[in-house]
Amino acid sequence: MIKGTELFVKALKEEGVDTLFGYPGGQAIDLFDALYDQDDIEVILPRHEQALIHAADGYARSTGKTGVCLVTSGPGATNLVTGIATANYDSVPLVCFTGQVPLNLMGNDAFQEVDIVGITNSICKYSVTVRKREDLGRIIKEAFYIARTGRPGPVVVDIPKDIQVAMGSEEYPEEVNIRGYKPSEGVHVGQIKKAVSMMKRAKKPLFLLGGGVNLSGANEQMKELVEMTGIPAITTIMGKGAISSKHRLYLGNIGIHGSYAANHAVSECDLLISIGTRFNDRITGKISEFAKDAKIVHIDIDSASISKNIVVDIPIVADAKLAIEKLIEYGAPLKIEKWVEQTLEWKEKYPINMDKYEGLTPEKVIKYINDNFEKPIVSTDVGQNQLWTTQFFDIETNRQLLTSGGLGTMGYGFPAAIGAKIGNPERLVIAISGDGGMQMNIQEFATAMVYELPVIVVVFNNGYLGNVRQWQQLFFNKRYSSTCLTYRKSCNRDCMNKDKCCPKYIPDFVKLAESYEARGIRITKEEELKKAFDYALEFKKGPTLIECVIEREANVSPMVPTGKTLADMIMDC
Repeated sequence: MIKGTELFVKALKEEGVDTLFGYPGGQAIDLFDALYDQDDIEVILPRHEQALIHAADGYARSTGKTGVCLVTSGPGATNLVTGIATANYDSVPLVCFTGQVPLNLMGNDAFQEVDIVGITNSICKYSVTVRKREDLGRIIKEAFYIARTGRPGPVVVDIPKDIQVAMGSEEYPEEVNIRGYKPSEGVHVGQIKKAVSMMKRAKKPLFLLGGGVNLSGANEQMKELVEMTGIPAITTIMGKGAISSKHRLYLGNIGIHGSYAANHAVSECDLLISIGTRFNDRITGKISEFAKDAKIVHIDIDSASISKNIVVDIPIVADAKLAIEKLIEYGAPLKIEKWVEQTLEWKEKYPINMDKYEGLTPEKVIKYINDNFEKPIVSTDVGQNQLWTTQFFDIETNRQLLTSGGLGTMGYGFPAAIGAKIGNPERLVIAISGDGGMQMNIQEFATAMVYELPVIVVVFNNGYLGNVRQWQQLFFNKRYSSTCLTYRKSCNRDCMNKDKCCPKYIPDFVKLAESYEARGIRITKEEELKKAFDYALEFKKGPTLIECVIEREANVSPMVPTGKTLADMIMDC
């Protein structure tokens, strides 16, 4: 007979957990105490629970392992909510343990009591409170199984304090058998053959690749399929890296800030083979006009995602890798030279660039990274910095780009990079952020310094919440409401000399980094990039922040306005 806390530690070891991201508190103190005397699991202490779960998320995405969190009840648990939703949208396997008040106090508004299961039910794959000591091992086993299998996602396990200290069996289950939960493990060959038959008849076929291709590790197989059939490929933001962005037949990202070639290829194709994406509104534009002349094959491991947003002709419920392997087995080279020539002409004629802007631009910074570092892990925050990165960053394999695609969570980039560096200590990790998102979890410089994590942090500073400001410029007559980061009520909105009428920009990012005993450097010219990155690479004891001062009103182009079709692109925003 052992305590619940001892079984908790045993379960983590049985599941192969080597890293746990935790923040202690009264209702989790016994769990942390049980972790104190073991050396197999490293407990990482970030400075905020939201940063903690983003770090676990970055760790999971970059390693392929399951991320593990441990926090206390009440505010500790609720601070995980944004990160749980982030992971849920992007299919990231996490198991989040929360402490809870004893069972006899639940429902009595006890100190730091919240119904975290009720709060998270709609934003995670599964959430449960352990109400019997004899169920603890089974529930933990099921949590890891559910998080990893099928379409991966976050699971919340709420453990009341009296369950933690109760005595019970030391046995931990070896197998899982959950009634009603049977993830797809095969692929329907008949549906694959129908899809291949459609491919052979198509004159203008197109692959649309989502994050599911990356999650399944099917990148090499996808490359083989593209090269065998000769079919051009486009990606969602989460799917970037499914095929090398340098591949001749890769046309770019689809969607609101997608490339001309990708968006027009969807509008003109007669067969769209979609793999591992749920067709969200950021990629479809006006739904009634999306790929309106095309038959659609949809491959996804989650049956609920098929025909949810776009009605498809051939549904295939399967893991992306298994389905792609079967497409290779039954497929054949296609005679679609004219179609390929047309798509490559679009790609060459309408490249994405920032040539109209002078001085230091995000494109120049990201291309410096492309040219000087081999396969770094890059995490982004959310906003213009994210969109520029997905446009210009060259990705050749999966697990290179970490970004909040479905929820669009500001504050994600830096802690995700910390998690990625912990999971991949030998790889170069770069976080790219805007000056708005950077301040949402900037306290994690302390974490990065304590654990001596030499993450390079690139901040594009334009003094605005740039993505919303761009929308205000284009569609709200430049009424920059609450997007200027130096605005206050006394400001003259019509002032043309911002240096005279606006408050000084705060913070000084370089000094702020240095206050954590990290490094910081500010650059304003392309010629300073080498000096800045060399400066960062020299420092092995912690992060270096490179502040890139860019054009205040630089925009992400092209752009599809809300409610418009993918063909209705504004090419020069």
